[in-house]
Amino acid sequence: MKRVVLLLTSVLVVLSLIVGCSKSADNSDTIKLGVNYELSGNVATYGRSSVEGIELAVKEINEAGGIDGKKIELVKYDNKSDVAEATTLTTKLITQDKVLAVMGPATSGAFKGTIPVAMQNKVPVVSGSATADDVTVDESGVKEYAFRICFNDSYQGTGMANYALNNLNKSKAVVIMDSSSDYGKGLAENFTKTFEAGGGTIVAQEAYVAGDTDFNSIITKIKGEDFDVIFIPGYYEEAGLIIKQAREQGIDVPILGADGFDSPELVNLAGADALNDVYFSNHYSSLDQDPVVQDFIKSFESEYGKQPDAFNALGYDLARFVVEGVKRAEKLDGESVKNALEAIEDFNGVTGNFSVDENHNPVKALIVIELKDGKQHASERLSLN
Repeated sequence: MKRVVLLLTSVLVVLSLIVGCSKSADNSDTIKLGVNYELSGNVATYGRSSVEGIELAVKEINEAGGIDGKKIELVKYDNKSDVAEATTLTTKLITQDKVLAVMGPATSGAFKGTIPVAMQNKVPVVSGSATADDVTVDESGVKEYAFRICFNDSYQGTGMANYALNNLNKSKAVVIMDSSSDYGKGLAENFTKTFEAGGGTIVAQEAYVAGDTDFNSIITKIKGEDFDVIFIPGYYEEAGLIIKQAREQGIDVPILGADGFDSPELVNLAGADALNDVYFSNHYSSLDQDPVVQDFIKSFESEYGKQPDAFNALGYDLARFVVEGVKRAEKLDGESVKNALEAIEDFNGVTGNFSVDENHNPVKALIVIELKDGKQHASERLSLN
């Protein structure tokens, strides 16, 4: 009898271990994912747009049955566009709220501040829009628990330099950069390197810091130079005013930027008349006739009553990408989700099809958008690979 009891006990122990290692072992009815975004503060437009996309994607996924019957629960916080706050909230989401992964923040500086927390706790953090080159990899190697679904500054800077040289046939550039952000500095560096390597000349390079509003002295200074294109690596708040003041001073050359231009506020700051012969790199365009893009636009307009922007699209893809990782994970823990995210290939997103490379970056195409009277007039997809 003792042998029977011992045998049964051993079987039960083994079965409990097997069940304990399976995804279904989690008795919770929900799967928690963190949302750490700039919902107020100076870059709130990016954060709010990203979260709208995230929430739409999760709503659709939950309506379709969730993940193995479990609904996704978003635990959402506002980091107030503050790097320290973003780091604190990541700690809270991981250690107190027990999320499987954290989405956000939107900007490179804030996102980088969350990575040490992710590494320490072995829970992935994923950004839809952190573009600095060293977000997922630096001189010490790949940051194991950091991912992004957007291309980096090198890619954007290189792409826009090539576009100026080859598509617009320009060869003499002025760069007016945001020297207070990793984003601005990274874009400026890569644009300059590629533009000069392609035979172009950087005639002048001027700098400003976030929050500046009067750029007339910079514009007056560059007016004496011989140039045929301006590149503004920075965010819409300052870029809109630079474009407005440049046009007011009679500068009519093409003006180029990157995805930081993509905000409804750009036209409010610059004025529609000033936004002609303006081009910027982006992740998505509503002009794209791909059925995946058009279906997303219809769903978004139905949910929010407005046209989606690129950050809406990135947020949407971000949520679907993270959920795909959770679906593929062997277990419901951070390490398993990280492993699954690393293995994703041919993800079919609104912002393009992509696979994850060895540095946790997506391999995807760049879109260049032309503005006419403040509205998207044309878009072109460029691949630099």
